[in-house]
Amino acid sequence: MSTQRSIRTVILNGSLARPSKTRSLLDALHAQLHTQLPLETLHIDLVDLFEDIGTCLWREQLPERAMRALQAIETADFLIVGAPVFRGSVPGLFKHLFDLLDTPAMADKPVLLAATGGSQRHALVIEHQLRPLLSFFQTLTLPVGVYASAEDFQDGRLHSAAVDARIALAVQTTVPVLQALASAKELMPV
Repeated sequence: MSTQRSIRTVILNGSLARPSKTRSLLDALHAQLHTQLPLETLHIDLVDLFEDIGTCLWREQLPERAMRALQAIETADFLIVGAPVFRGSVPGLFKHLFDLLDTPAMADKPVLLAATGGSQRHALVIEHQLRPLLSFFQTLTLPVGVYASAEDFQDGRLHSAAVDARIALAVQTTVPVLQALASAKELMPV
């Protein structure tokens, strides 16, 4: 009888603010997923790395802390990636972090996408910016992303039945994919 291995999960919060509505949304996604899957989770908040990566053009220039964050992303089994949107785009530093990643290390990695913004006008950021960015890396972007606007939060915490339903749908579509990938890895010779 095999014991189920934990899924190494990195939650990447692309917000440069603390507290962060994006982090609240990512935490809600993680909490729902964790009720159904054994997740070993590392949180990476861009706000903690902006001084490290903001001044580096090349990976080789990164300080140790930033390098460890990149390596955690690259070696994770699963990513939950979220970013805020302002004036129609995600933060430039969020994109820069992806510029520093090792492209082959990202291939076939399942990624659940999330975003937050000031209004519903930004709701398509997942489809028009995040999904194409992660597709460049040949990741397996999961079909249901979750967007939340400012009105979906109360005192910095998610407070929306509609977003809760979207999270439930995202979890419902994510769990079988992760279970299938985990089963396939168990069957593969080392």
